[in-house]
Amino acid sequence: MLLNKSCLPRNFVDFSLTLLLIIVLSSALLPTDTAHAAEESPAATQNNEADDELKFPGEDSNNKLVYQFNKSDESYQLAVLNTIRNMLRKYGDDIKIVVSAMGPGIHILLKEPGVPVIPAIRDQVKSLAFYGVEFHACGNTLITLHKEAKDIVDFATVVEAGVADLMELQQQGYAYISW
Repeated sequence: MLLNKSCLPRNFVDFSLTLLLIIVLSSALLPTDTAHAAEESPAATQNNEADDELKFPGEDSNNKLVYQFNKSDESYQLAVLNTIRNMLRKYGDDIKIVVSAMGPGIHILLKEPGVPVIPAIRDQVKSLAFYGVEFHACGNTLITLHKEAKDIVDFATVVEAGVADLMELQQQGYAYISW
């Protein structure tokens, strides 16, 4: 059987759009499988809904941590960064983490640290910032070191005082983690 040319779409784009429209409309008309959902217990359904609930970056979370980062010791820094990574693995986007760096710990945030910071630590800090961890630099420590906001990495925020930052974040519901 030959088709009349007037029945065919004028070009490939029209044909593709027509086909897409047919697929969308036909999938909307297909029956859904409600029998399986009825077999699940209400508790299982609630757990599945909770597991499927997505958190987006910037959304408020009930899981909030603030880490005090106040030492320049390499093993200390690696241990703290490791626990931060572990918390991100466990909670994904459903956690808000702030690292408040002060005293000798502030060197992880300086573009040109006054004490040696190994590249692995600098890379981890940068990576954690990429994954949404906030880094706060103590303004009082910067003043003591004769540094300014321009001397810290771009992803960090200067706060007036690191200790006050810790207190204020705890007042906002952050759990305080110190080593």
